[in-house]
Amino acid sequence: MTVQKSFSIFVIIVILSITGVLFWSIDASTFAMLKNADPKLLLCAAGLVVLGWMFDACKFMTLARAAGEKLSFMSTISVVWINYFGCAITPMQSGGGPFQIYLLYKDGVSVGKSVAITLVRTLQILFLLALVVPFSLLADPEMLRKYVYMRWYVCYVVIFIAFCAFLLVVSVIRPQWIKHWVNAILVWIKRVGILKSKYLLHAVRWVSREIDAYNTNIKLFTSTGKWWLMLSIILAVVHLIVYMSIMPCLIKAAGFNVNYIQCLLAESLLLFMLYFVPTPGASGAAEGGAVAVFGLFVPWSVAGVMVVTWRLLSEYTGVALGTFIVVRMLGWCGANKVLIAEHEAIENTEESEDEDK
Repeated sequence: MTVQKSFSIFVIIVILSITGVLFWSIDASTFAMLKNADPKLLLCAAGLVVLGWMFDACKFMTLARAAGEKLSFMSTISVVWINYFGCAITPMQSGGGPFQIYLLYKDGVSVGKSVAITLVRTLQILFLLALVVPFSLLADPEMLRKYVYMRWYVCYVVIFIAFCAFLLVVSVIRPQWIKHWVNAILVWIKRVGILKSKYLLHAVRWVSREIDAYNTNIKLFTSTGKWWLMLSIILAVVHLIVYMSIMPCLIKAAGFNVNYIQCLLAESLLLFMLYFVPTPGASGAAEGGAVAVFGLFVPWSVAGVMVVTWRLLSEYTGVALGTFIVVRMLGWCGANKVLIAEHEAIENTEESEDEDK
């Protein structure tokens, strides 16, 4: 699927979601409640969005320093914005990585280091959210007793954390194991007909080469770059707190009292779940889930408007800026090439190996 089609699907789902949320929530009392909205706190919420971008950029810069690279703030802020675009057009928000890697490569960072930087950045967010999710559920024990599926979700979170931690440790200590497992998956993909036989050997060689590069660069984070890595973790925590503070700030701006910690815990559960939604940018589920979270703190008639405002500030502005960067720097055709870069890399590996022979 092309970038244009994916982006169009994202926009369509967002429009339908917003329309549905507003249609089912707005009534005669909505606008009366919103008349007392505090413009200063609304401005504060917008300021938190900008501050979040800045912390995210600084986090990228420190991760780059951990890998032995120096990045300027202006170039890194573009990496932050283009990530919003990549996440918006791909299922489970997985497409930000290729675009980030492209911009980092243009700034002189090798592909291997770029992969390591973007991977560590994503893992930091997931692990932090995953660590908070159990506390989110324990903060409201009635939820666990009332909804059986939430108990299974807690088990899923624990298994997810353990599995990811295991893979991360193995990828550094025993990269050969990862190669064997990936090769087994590639052979299975070939058997079911997804991967052509003539590309299997080249795919295996390319994966092996990328794992070696990843392993080498990941080790930089735990050796010469360990202090920068620790700083990036601190910045990741601060960035996440700033980002999640947008929601309680908006609730307060609308004139409602909110328990700050309780709001952050509920929001962390929503954000973690959105990473596993198969729609582009988790659209639809994000709006619907946010209504449920806002509904815990504000009347239902205001929840829909609050959701639209929250998504507009926290996500859609970033997507718009990321789209501008993609169109200006790549164009739609160039963006398509970035998403199929993996296939091109396999072909390039094949050509280089043939030349070596």
